[in-house]
Amino acid sequence: MNLTPKEIVKYLDNYVISQKDAKKTIALALRTRYRRMQLNEELQNEIMPKNILMIGSTGVGKTEISRRLAKMMKVPFIKVEASKYTEVGFVGRDVESMIRDLVVNSINIVKTEKEEENKEKIKNYVLNKIVEKLLPPLPDGASESKKDDYQRLLEAMEIKVENGEMDDKIIELEFDKIHIEFDDTNLPPEMAKVQESFSKIFSTINKEDNKKEVTVKDAKSILKLEASNKLLDMTNINTEALKRAENGGIIFLDEIDKIALAEKSQGRNDPSKEGVQRDLLPIVEGSSVTTKYGVINTDHILFIAAGAFHVSKPSDLIPELQGRFPLRVELESLTEDTLYQILINTKNSLLKQYKALLSVEDLKLTFEDEAIKSIAKLAHRANETTEDIGARRLHTVLEKVLEEISFSANEHSGEEYIITSELVHEKLDTVVEDNDLSRYIL
Repeated sequence: MNLTPKEIVKYLDNYVISQKDAKKTIALALRTRYRRMQLNEELQNEIMPKNILMIGSTGVGKTEISRRLAKMMKVPFIKVEASKYTEVGFVGRDVESMIRDLVVNSINIVKTEKEEENKEKIKNYVLNKIVEKLLPPLPDGASESKKDDYQRLLEAMEIKVENGEMDDKIIELEFDKIHIEFDDTNLPPEMAKVQESFSKIFSTINKEDNKKEVTVKDAKSILKLEASNKLLDMTNINTEALKRAENGGIIFLDEIDKIALAEKSQGRNDPSKEGVQRDLLPIVEGSSVTTKYGVINTDHILFIAAGAFHVSKPSDLIPELQGRFPLRVELESLTEDTLYQILINTKNSLLKQYKALLSVEDLKLTFEDEAIKSIAKLAHRANETTEDIGARRLHTVLEKVLEEISFSANEHSGEEYIITSELVHEKLDTVVEDNDLSRYIL
């Protein structure tokens, strides 16, 4: 991923409004990883990633930044919730499973790349298998003219299969029993291997050919998977994937505040809190984790943690873990203007989504600029008077405004429906002004 910090920020600007500091810090961390990979191996091993802790109330863009990073980057990336892990010795997921998840993600990325590189070979394999079933072979001793005619038929049939003209035809397909991969990353590697061995034993007990009548369309998917298994070298893919996860892997650790213990908390023995923090320490600092694909070192994996810290604060994390996240970024609360910008400037804003949804019913939805400003103003006021849930408030506010027209959209087919400032106030004023009502409705 060879993007400059400015290019990364520009991409994130399409989806996350404001939060310049957070975007800048993350862009710099990602670029530093690229710079490190250009150095000699000895120096590479010395440069450790600077892990990031993002602090900000709910709905300000922490999770959205991670979602967009995952789509933008072609490096191993996973987002996990810190609250779902438990201390070793308790029932639940152990923290090492996040590293195994990262390896699985890395394997999927490398496998997809190799499939793209071998696209022509896979395509030819699929075409040949299907055409063989649709056109019976020529008998031995056929004349040259018959062979020429047959060759022309083959070429014509290949074009028809490729264009989808034969998709509805039924063919009988013989294919190998597909080996099922067990990717339960919560299982210890030794147990996962035992489970896989059992799967291989049971698959060899029943050795008859797997024959099935399928449409040509379904056959393409089945044979593509078969071709991938035969043409791709999974050992090399696994080796490359482990290397990428080690040197370029990123783990977004969300809801880290949920494992912090507030000073007054009595839950010191809570298996999902302080014990999890202690288990996280060696992973974040750098240790070797065994997976069924091999051992992975976590020294150069970048961790981006995020939390709202409403009840607790970053200093409530154990000191050793605090030290593993040297870069701190505080995300700003959303203002009325920011909410307005979110509605009009984001690439796939809620307004665009609602317009697209109602266009299915042939209803043109139009928002006046004053109406959009009123929506932002009332959403901001609701955040101030009740719990501040940031941009998520826009979902509830817009749903309340559009509830009636959305319900009867099919009756207004071919019409234009204009959302005015008056309509917005009519729907929301009573609810926003009444604190008790807004707590339940907005």
